[in-house]
Amino acid sequence: MQGRTHHCNQLRLENVGEEVTLVGWYDNLRKVSKNLGFLILRDFYGKTQIVVETEEIMGQIDAVNNESTLEIIGTVRERSAKNPKMETGDIEIVPSKVTILGKCQYNELPFQIDHSKEADENTRLKYRYLDLRNPAVKSKIVLRSKIVADCARR
Repeated sequence: MQGRTHHCNQLRLENVGEEVTLVGWYDNLRKVSKNLGFLILRDFYGKTQIVVETEEIMGQIDAVNNESTLEIIGTVRERSAKNPKMETGDIEIVPSKVTILGKCQYNELPFQIDHSKEADENTRLKYRYLDLRNPAVKSKIVLRSKIVADCARR
């Protein structure tokens, strides 16, 4: 494994045509047919859409569930239908290789990542590693870290 070349929130139109490697969590899959689907890959920095156009790669993705860790090697291309709600909504990745780095052991998560604040507090504490993937929770932890680091410098 060579490691990631970019983070999920880093790619833009100027990267079209480049071969990239992304590593992140399987966030969502909208399956259109047995050889076409739209996978959202998420990491600490954001989300990127992956367009699966082959039956072989769709088979690999069907074998894993949400929150599994994937490495995607593919080519950046401009999206025909841009998504202004995503920072990377102008591009998509067409994968040439998908590697499953870690399969999520749960078929159903104890709570939805984006709605972890609605879950019972004991459940959130038990599955803290999942709770920290929530963007709202993560941003508060990052802010706290910056404040503590700034205070330590003074």
